Amino acid sequence: MARTAEIDRSTRETDVHVALRLEGDGRGERETGVGFFDHMLDLLARHARLELHVRASGDLHTGAHHTVEDVGICIGQALDRALGDRAGIGRFGQATVPMDEARAACAIDISGRGLCVFAGTLPAGAIGNFDHELLEEFFRALAVNAKLTLHLTLEAGSNAHHMIESAFKAAARALRMAVALDSTERGVPSTKGMLR
Repeated sequence: MARTAEIDRSTRETDVHVALRLEGDGRGERETGVGFFDHMLDLLARHARLELHVRASGDLHTGAHHTVEDVGICIGQALDRALGDRAGIGRFGQATVPMDEARAACAIDISGRGLCVFAGTLPAGAIGNFDHELLEEFFRALAVNAKLTLHLTLEAGSNAHHMIESAFKAAARALRMAVALDSTERGVPSTKGMLR
């Protein structure tokens, strides 16, 4: 059975469509109006091995915050829906990814409890119209709506582009491991019998 989901979200600030398939290879279009963010979503899809289509329009004249956060909400909801009852998944994933002088680590538990713990400091500023603090906002929205526990740590770095890119790649690799089907897992990987 294909693990897929589509989410549409329209507010006075944004209009977002996400289509997701957990078994993918990075294919899909990412068009949010925030160029650097589109690039990061490309990395997320490729390294998590997702098929991910994202189309978003938002009030970019006020900044990219609403667009980035709402895309995070929608991708999180799509992950939650595509995972279904979580039967047969690995559940846990972790990765540490370097990029030049930068290094980020991510640990994920598809726990049924949405939480994002972010550690580390980015220099103030923006890359294009992507403010650096939007890194944390995106992953918080994704984690809460996907109902997963996500710890993301910026361990080293001085170049904000490298630091953000290593964070997206680490999160993608950890997610890839956590959502993967485990042939030895006969049910939901929890002593409670559910991950909700």
